[in-house]
Amino acid sequence: YADGSPVEISSRHVLRRVLALYEEKGWNPIVAPELELFLVKKNIDPDYPLEAPIGRSGRAETGRQAYGIDSVNEFDPIFEDVYDFCEAMNIDVDTLSHESGAAQIEINFNHGAPLELADQVLLFKRTVREAALRHDIYATFMAKPMQSEPGSAMHLHQSILDSKTGENLFAGKDGTDTPLFRSFIAGLQKFVPAAMPLFAPNVNSYRRLDPDSDAPINVQWGVDNRTVGFRVPTSEPENRRVENRVAGADANPYLMIAGSLACGYIGMTGELEPSNPIEGSAKRLKFTLPRHLWDGLDKLRSSKPLREVLGSSFVDAVWYVKMAEYDAYHRVISSWERENLLLNV
Repeated sequence: YADGSPVEISSRHVLRRVLALYEEKGWNPIVAPELELFLVKKNIDPDYPLEAPIGRSGRAETGRQAYGIDSVNEFDPIFEDVYDFCEAMNIDVDTLSHESGAAQIEINFNHGAPLELADQVLLFKRTVREAALRHDIYATFMAKPMQSEPGSAMHLHQSILDSKTGENLFAGKDGTDTPLFRSFIAGLQKFVPAAMPLFAPNVNSYRRLDPDSDAPINVQWGVDNRTVGFRVPTSEPENRRVENRVAGADANPYLMIAGSLACGYIGMTGELEPSNPIEGSAKRLKFTLPRHLWDGLDKLRSSKPLREVLGSSFVDAVWYVKMAEYDAYHRVISSWERENLLLNV
């Protein structure tokens, strides 16, 4: 505010609040986001579905070209601008690769401090949208922009270091998981469903969570398993981390990081125990994440532990704003309803 006091419901302040709790414990969280997006043709009329843009070859992509070099090269002029802009703004992006969707791209950020990485993700989103517009196309971070294409995620790798020694607190010297690590995962398992509005903040967000897609549908965890909500990559002890795969690309980076670290913090301070790691596909198991925005908002509003960590005024603000959006959505009659119900009911 004008008097210098913090705005309690500010996204950046909420992340600072969570980081202060870690600092009190002597814990130093390190994160690395992975962000997906789609390039699409300009969509002047929102009643029409999105389409893949025309690349250098003069053809639109058909998708299913994960990690394809030629498919990325189709949009070289845009990404050359993106890298130039990122360098000018000190945005520390790492690798860029093509995902499985038509003109779907993933960008990885180098690991670092949570607040700094949230700033970089926010600036990166604006940078890519501007670079795309200069080439007469759109860049979108909608969680599920096209019916026939996969959704876009914002995965978050997380580890906790000892503030004094710099040692990774998630693994012992012999490479085994520490109790703190397992409690962090347990916190994610128990509280991510209640924090879902921070990971899936829009009505469209929940369309991404499809059992037939790569997105998770439950809170299972496993080692190097990409079907679970929380994946532990194979790594050396000093790099032990857990990847939260629940959030969509449409999430506010400050709130997504704050929410994930908050769930882990509650698990660590409560010494919670996780379930056994799963082997094989987690998609064969029950869908335990919220299926729509209203369900997520109801769970968030009722969670006392998350209220204590994130702040009650913030939780109430999220509930009121997002419920207003949800009500506005329900007043819209979709083309699907007109197509399937107009003359058939």
